Amino acid sequence: AYRGIRYADPPVGALRFQPPKLKLQYEGVVDASEEGPACPLPAPPTYYVDEDCLTVNVYTPTHNSTKQLPVIFFIHPGGFYAMTGRSDLAGPHYLLDRDVVLVTINYRLGSLGFMSTGDALAPGNNGMKDQVAALKWVQRNIAAFGGDPNLVTITGCSAGSISVILHMISPMAKGLFHRGIAMSASPVGKGVEAITHQRHLAVRQAQILNCPTDNSSAIVDCLMTKPWRELGDSLPKFWEFGEGDPVGLWGPVVEPDFGQERYLPINPLDAIKQGKMHTVPLIVSQTTDEFFWKAFPVLQNETLLKAMNEEWERVAPISFMLPKENRAAAVQKLREVYLKGNKLANDKPSEKALGQLYGDSVIGFGVHRLANLMCRHSKHPVWYSEFAYVGNNSHYEDSHGKPQGAAHHDDLLYVFTLSYRFPVISLHSQHSHVVDEMTALWYNFARYGDPNPRGDTPELGGLRWPAMTAADRRYLHRGPQLQVRQNLFEDRFKVWDDLYPIQY
Repeated sequence: AYRGIRYADPPVGALRFQPPKLKLQYEGVVDASEEGPACPLPAPPTYYVDEDCLTVNVYTPTHNSTKQLPVIFFIHPGGFYAMTGRSDLAGPHYLLDRDVVLVTINYRLGSLGFMSTGDALAPGNNGMKDQVAALKWVQRNIAAFGGDPNLVTITGCSAGSISVILHMISPMAKGLFHRGIAMSASPVGKGVEAITHQRHLAVRQAQILNCPTDNSSAIVDCLMTKPWRELGDSLPKFWEFGEGDPVGLWGPVVEPDFGQERYLPINPLDAIKQGKMHTVPLIVSQTTDEFFWKAFPVLQNETLLKAMNEEWERVAPISFMLPKENRAAAVQKLREVYLKGNKLANDKPSEKALGQLYGDSVIGFGVHRLANLMCRHSKHPVWYSEFAYVGNNSHYEDSHGKPQGAAHHDDLLYVFTLSYRFPVISLHSQHSHVVDEMTALWYNFARYGDPNPRGDTPELGGLRWPAMTAADRRYLHRGPQLQVRQNLFEDRFKVWDDLYPIQY
């Protein structure tokens, strides 16, 4: 394990809110024995956080292989405002059972990584440019760790999944990777219009830290003077409807041209449909229940429950992240279809209905749209998958510590160790076969650009998982066993396709 290696100059002082400056040489020997910090975010007081956070971790098998190994490059989840690539959130223990080199990274989060004012002062996407800088670091350096720079699989969950797809569109990332795994999120979904800035979030950030909001330069100048901890800790003040709602705040934008190197010059939907992308073999997946658990804090809190019932027209667009287009019709139709027009109450039917609406609106429909677009327009095969396995642990556990479904991020529990919160799955656990199967699929895909078994991954048995096509929409159902099924949740997603129609 080589940890905390800087891949860019520290983004501090005059480099705050600037694109990353590549680190092309190192003074003397690099100490890679200690974990680097998390990028600024709300964290317990003893947790290691610092603005100087642009680091990679590299993990290699202990044996010295003479042959260069496939590289798996992981982009962490967290809505572009939380989590890290540190080993307590993306531990290498399962994947390193395979002959791969694993790279996990930090990138700037929240306002520090994604502030976009719609002008030259902050065009946006610095956190995405950080990821590109880390991919360039891999191209220059990974051979020295035994990795093959011509066999890089970029993988990501949630915000990391959006990142994987956008790297296929960004001119800056072209040629830096050779396969992609996009778990549980999509840059294309309900909204069809391109987002070119998120000025409202820059203004909100300024207000939270008592900065003037007259113009961009007043905002940026003032935020430049603020301690990084104040920026990182201000996240909770961005929520609009209870804690953690809306799930999505900052994100990548289509950058207007101010003479800067642009990460994203085109609306992702247009890029995919016009084939203006550098595609690679791709696995797209979602979990069965995704954000179903967002229903519980609403239903169990009288104030939030009352607000959602009585002010549905105001609250629904926030919680379900509905775009401006067709909003009035969507708000009504979704209430009809998901809630059957019923008032919400703290009971099982409401839990199921509201949970499904959260899951489909925040993640499910976007992933459905992504898989259906990519299988039509990519020059490479696309495999589609549903993670439905419910083991001993989950990112949502009830008051008795029992999982209630296959939640958002739960697939990660079988690919990485997440020691900050979850126990390691031992070889003797009844769930260890899931780890073996998941890492086998990734290992095959990283090597061959095809997840199917080729003789040296016996744990996959005789699996035949076909690539998805427009006419034959088969997918892998990852439940207690591996099964090939077809037309994932299409009846449920029909209402969304009707509300937000596009030509696939």
